[in-house]
Amino acid sequence: MEPLPVGANFKRAKMLWEIGLHIAGDPDIPYGGNRDMCITVGSGGQADFRPSLRLASGSAIMAHDVVAGNIDMAFVNPSALLTMAYRGQGIFDEPLPVRIVSNYPSWDQFAIVAHKRLGLKTVQDIKDGKVPLKLSIREDPTHSTLVIIDQVFAAYGFTVDDLISWGGELKLTGGPGNEERRLKPLREGELDAVADEGLSAWFDVALAHDYDTLDFSDECFEQVCGFGWRKSVIRPGGFYKNLTHDHTCFNFGGWPIYTRESMPDDVVYDVCDAIVARQAEIPWEERSWTDISLPFIDNEATPMDVPLHPGTERWLKDMEGKLK
Repeated sequence: MEPLPVGANFKRAKMLWEIGLHIAGDPDIPYGGNRDMCITVGSGGQADFRPSLRLASGSAIMAHDVVAGNIDMAFVNPSALLTMAYRGQGIFDEPLPVRIVSNYPSWDQFAIVAHKRLGLKTVQDIKDGKVPLKLSIREDPTHSTLVIIDQVFAAYGFTVDDLISWGGELKLTGGPGNEERRLKPLREGELDAVADEGLSAWFDVALAHDYDTLDFSDECFEQVCGFGWRKSVIRPGGFYKNLTHDHTCFNFGGWPIYTRESMPDDVVYDVCDAIVARQAEIPWEERSWTDISLPFIDNEATPMDVPLHPGTERWLKDMEGKLK
């Protein structure tokens, strides 16, 4: 691990980081509020601050800001949404010249489960029976799961509004493993169905309390994967001890750090160097992590359907045989 920089200015920078993280991390801040951070590196030694590199967290639609040059690099979760930006599909009306710098490993899937009392086997069964589901989904209106829910339902010819018109009800939750709004109702059978990612937080609990997976048709996979998603197979055992069969659903992996195609190679090269140098300080997801080579390869936890930036490609060539 590289040592922390020394000197008073770097102590001040670390203090500003901690202040910003605390404010952005306030659990009482509503969705859409000041929950994201933009870290700007530059020179403050004159009358105005002169930015050199601006890195931010935020929603996928912020890719427009990255391409426009207002932000230099950003995170997106999951990889599929960056693929949509690159292809001009889904929530993007036209292709954007985005490129991957690196990809934070996050192994996850999106699945839909329903209580066995309903007798549902597939998503098509919801449409055919106009089933008035009490459906648990995320409350954040910008959450990426709402994108795939709309796309999956559209593949079967219905919408969330149709579900509500049949007498259904949306049961909103914050995080996927919210105890009061997700896990407790699952244990008590109060929810009819759940459509979400973050499976490690709720999926096995649902399976243990008389819920089962709903299957997706080949036509659904073809249409939805055309937007930028990938198939993913989850298997019994391992993380999902209550799963009794292989289940094919959607990959929800990867948090790419991306930039615009025109970003200078040397800047991207330096960022790749920084990720490796500071790897011990980065809170990697334990179940997704293997070694520092993972953020730079295509993998179930790091899907890459968008080209790497040439600066990353040059860095990888220079690092060949050195990553471990």
